[in-house]
Amino acid sequence: MPVSKMSLKLLIDSKHSKVIFGEAGKDFVDFLLNLLALPLGNVIQLLTKSTMTGCVANLYESLEKLDESYLQPNQNKDSILKPIITTEATNPNFLLPNTKKPEKPEVILLPKPSRMRNDSTSTDTPTTDQGGYVKGLVTYMVTNDLSVSPMSMVSGVSLLNKFNIKDFGVLEEKVVQFGINECLELLKASLLSKGCSHCCFPS
Repeated sequence: MPVSKMSLKLLIDSKHSKVIFGEAGKDFVDFLLNLLALPLGNVIQLLTKSTMTGCVANLYESLEKLDESYLQPNQNKDSILKPIITTEATNPNFLLPNTKKPEKPEVILLPKPSRMRNDSTSTDTPTTDQGGYVKGLVTYMVTNDLSVSPMSMVSGVSLLNKFNIKDFGVLEEKVVQFGINECLELLKASLLSKGCSHCCFPS
């Protein structure tokens, strides 16, 4: 059965209600990197045209309205508007909802994702075929602008200095759950914000 939730441990500046960083495992980092592999047509499908900014939604709608007779014989609209992503996983989009399958899809192969854990800080079982993008047995640091790096004390202290945090008493840990709705919100926030004024993580 597909896992419906991912966990992420956040370090929060409670005084300013600001996320300093999140501690993530392989499952969450693979999900974030998988967003880069999504075709633009899939992104518009997932977020709906009404929530898209800029002109790309107009381009998408123009192709929807374009008569098929204007296309080359070996082309079809769905291959652009609704490309299918296939992996060996039960849920190919890492908790993102599946898109409608066209009659003649353009198949885009993505790496096989790893089995997701309930606790992002727990260790992975060593294996030669974990799938996904990054290695397990590593804790990764994800900042609120979605920068990703291996977790280290140096990088953690550097972020605390960046946010000018001298009183460790204001720091709080919080575990948040990512399901389909939270993943869609994160995808949307990542396209609309640099993370400086709006946190990409759920509260």
